[in-house]
Amino acid sequence: MIYINKNWSIILLCISILALGSALIAEHFFNLAPCDMCLKQRHPYYALIVLVVFFYLFKKNNHILFLLFVELLILYGLFYAIWHVGIEQNILKGPASCSGSLLQTDSVQDLKQQITNKPVINCSEIIWSIGGLSAATLNSILQLFILIFNTIFIIRYFNGIKN
Repeated sequence: MIYINKNWSIILLCISILALGSALIAEHFFNLAPCDMCLKQRHPYYALIVLVVFFYLFKKNNHILFLLFVELLILYGLFYAIWHVGIEQNILKGPASCSGSLLQTDSVQDLKQQITNKPVINCSEIIWSIGGLSAATLNSILQLFILIFNTIFIIRYFNGIKN
């Protein structure tokens, strides 16, 4: 556990690169277009890469600040990942951008603009899965593990201060 804590930022960087890399490979090489919720789930990984690089470039030694930023980013990502799983399982309703439907209009020009500007990817459709688990489910599990480890490190940090 000490090894993981000591190298947590590098582990997060690797996880982020792998998660984004696999998503981008699926999108660009296998033509699996992401829905709006899939794109939102990528945000924490982009931000984690920037955060790790920032802390290394500027030699920020404030470990707790790093851990708190990670916690916020993962909570954001976990919110969207669990919401997406709920949409896929027809438990939760998705935002309008996830419906894959067009707004009703009387203008052919407006309809044409909607078709060309809006992706028609429905968030409730599972476009690929591994072992019966959708990408959103796998992402939820991954982010839950990150959240658990990060929370343990935060608790240990504050327990160390009190002693």
